[in-house]
This record gives sequence, C-alpha cells and structure tokens, in this order.
Amino acid sequence: MKGGKTKADAMQTDDKLKRKAARATKRAKKAAKDPNKPKRPPSAFFVFMEEFRKQYKEEHPDNKSVSAVGKAGGAKWKSMTEDEKAPYVQKAEKRKSEYNKSMQAYNLKLAGGANAGNDDESDKSKSEVNDEDEDEGSGEEEDDE
Repeated sequence: MKGGKTKADAMQTDDKLKRKAARATKRAKKAAKDPNKPKRPPSAFFVFMEEFRKQYKEEHPDNKSVSAVGKAGGAKWKSMTEDEKAPYVQKAEKRKSEYNKSMQAYNLKLAGGANAGNDDESDKSKSEVNDEDEDEGSGEEEDDE
C-alpha cells in the first residue's frame, strides 16, 4: 500500500493537532494582559544590575555586547558577600512593598470598576431600548398626519 496511513501515522497527526491547538489557546490567554496592571518589582540582583550597567558602560564605552555586561554582572554578584548585597536587598524589599500597595489599589479598582461598568452598560441598554420605542412612536404619529 503506497501512500496509505497507518494507525501510528494517524496518532502522530492527532497529537500534532492537539499540541497546536493547546499552543493557540495559550497564546490567546497570554494576549489578555491588562496594561494598567503594575509591573512586578525587580529582585535584588536586578537592582544591583541597574547600577552595575552604568559603571560597566563608563569603564567599557566601546562594548556593545549585552551578554558581556550580564556575564560580568553575574560574576561580580556571585563574588559579593551578604553584607555587600544588603543595600540591594533592602532596595528590592522597599520596591516590593510599594508594588504590594499598588496591587492592592489595582485590585480594589478592578473590584469596584467591574460593578460600576455593569451598571453603566445596563443604563445604556435601557436608554437604547427607550430610544427605539420613541422612534417607533414618532413614526406612527407621522403616518397619522
């Protein structure tokens, strides 16, 4: 049988289709991000890297490689003691507490906004229905005249 599909071939095709569908649903879920949601705070390492990048650029102005900066920063971070890392850890904790406050405000806004949004929509739909009723009534009056 030339060109005939076996059960194994059919199962592989089904598996491929299922994986493709799963990826598509993941993409759809991922695309539904809220742009107003606060960004997560950086870790102590990333707070350190913000400063380190500036220093590294001053020392190596001709360097264009992002990976070189990352590798150098990672190596320096690993060689640092806990006492040297402490200021960055404190800054990261401060940013995290600010983030938590902004997230609480964001969540309250979402909870309050959802109820207000539904009321506005229902009022709009009521007015649209009333507008349609008025249009029908005015049309009948024009026919009578």
